[in-house]
Amino acid sequence: MPEEATVRRARAKQRAGKAPSTQAGEFVREEIRHVREGKHGARSTKQAIAIGLSKARKAGVPLKPPPKGQTSERTRKSAERAYERGQRHRPRKRSSRRSQAALRALKREGRRAASSTALSRQARRKK
Repeated sequence: MPEEATVRRARAKQRAGKAPSTQAGEFVREEIRHVREGKHGARSTKQAIAIGLSKARKAGVPLKPPPKGQTSERTRKSAERAYERGQRHRPRKRSSRRSQAALRALKREGRRAASSTALSRQARRKK
């Protein structure tokens, strides 16, 4: 679940008429901070960004789904549904067992994905 402050900042950007990608940037920033703090890790910078974007979609940011072939079909379809819905929705409650398993898996991952070097490398790659 995203932090209250993050959602508040994203909503403020939405009111200011900023693009959905700008609003989603708040969630990505939060995720990068979590990895840096050691709350959990990420296998790659791309994964940390993807987690942030996923949180943004769940919080109701009208982000367009990723293009075909960029992510798994399942992720793309999920993002598509969130985009079509347009408004905030309550996703089904994930079982606590699955939630814990996901968190344990992330905690085993490294912290380098959120380093400034990794982030700048990712930014250069995406241009």
